[in-house]
Amino acid sequence: MTMQQTIQPGHEVPAGGFARLGGIADDKAMLRAARDLTRDIAEARPGIYWPDMLASAGVGYGALAAAIVVDSLALAVLFGVVSALALYRALLFIHELTHIHRDALPGFRLGWNLLVGIPMLMPSFMYEGVHTLHHKRTQYGTVEDPEYLPLALMKPWSLPVFVLVALLAPVGLLIRFAVLVPLGAVIPPLRKLVWERASSLSINPDFRRKPAEGEFRRQVLWQEAGGAAWALVLLASTQVLGWKPLLVALAVVSLTAVLNQLRTLVAHLWENDGGPMTVTAQFLDSVNVPPPGLAAEIWAPVGLRYHALHHLMPSMPYHALPEAHRRLKRELGAGSTYDGANHPGMLHLVARIARSTMGSR
Repeated sequence: MTMQQTIQPGHEVPAGGFARLGGIADDKAMLRAARDLTRDIAEARPGIYWPDMLASAGVGYGALAAAIVVDSLALAVLFGVVSALALYRALLFIHELTHIHRDALPGFRLGWNLLVGIPMLMPSFMYEGVHTLHHKRTQYGTVEDPEYLPLALMKPWSLPVFVLVALLAPVGLLIRFAVLVPLGAVIPPLRKLVWERASSLSINPDFRRKPAEGEFRRQVLWQEAGGAAWALVLLASTQVLGWKPLLVALAVVSLTAVLNQLRTLVAHLWENDGGPMTVTAQFLDSVNVPPPGLAAEIWAPVGLRYHALHHLMPSMPYHALPEAHRRLKRELGAGSTYDGANHPGMLHLVARIARSTMGSR
């Protein structure tokens, strides 16, 4: 039987059958179509990136300021939610920075770090040089993948823990930059430990980051210095403004972190048992949540609702992914391998992963 006949949308892999992902051969027709049908839309457009990022950051910071100064609790919560969603979108441009060519958007990396990355204590070095390992054909889904955990094979309690631990992210980042970075500057072993264990947006607890080298090392140094200085300013501000502004900001960033963790939870099916996988198997273990639903554009913005498609074409700019999806869907048709990575929404995906954990007990 052909791959088109065996893989169907929402295909369920029975408990205990996850290792079969490693046996899925590449669908060469799909890979060829992904390459040939999208060549004319593969250029990152500054006229889309800059306004989107600037507007998201502007709305996020404006709503955060409003949440801090209003007296009404209801309005504070409303502005806080708006701020979290807008800053979430602004933050997710870090994903684009890891894939676009360094000459494609002049000044965008610097601008994003100054406006979003450093103020949010998540500069781009925490993702650059890490996320690309997740896309390596020989490392995806293995113990060497910093962004993979076989969640579908883990205990049921692991799912809520995985999501709720994100609540602590902003406090952890504040401690990292305000305390550990300055101490690491004078205590080399601590510096090494912080770099290896607390310098990447990864979910694999066994991942150890290798030392930065060359030009990237210089980027790390100024971004860490900027983050440390800003973290100290935030703490010092409590002596002038009181604790309310910082606590509201931490609450907003916590909401953003939880939302991102929920998105991460459903970005893949997490059904690999640790062995190497073909590109097609990696694609089918990843998730698209295409239209007509609108909710995915909120919880998976900046093209991340097409995460499986992104694994086929990692360098495709986010604004081109909807058109790329339409072309491949039209060309390959219903019931194709491509259709097998399309899912209806977050609740469906969470339920599927939860059922998988029940079967793995």
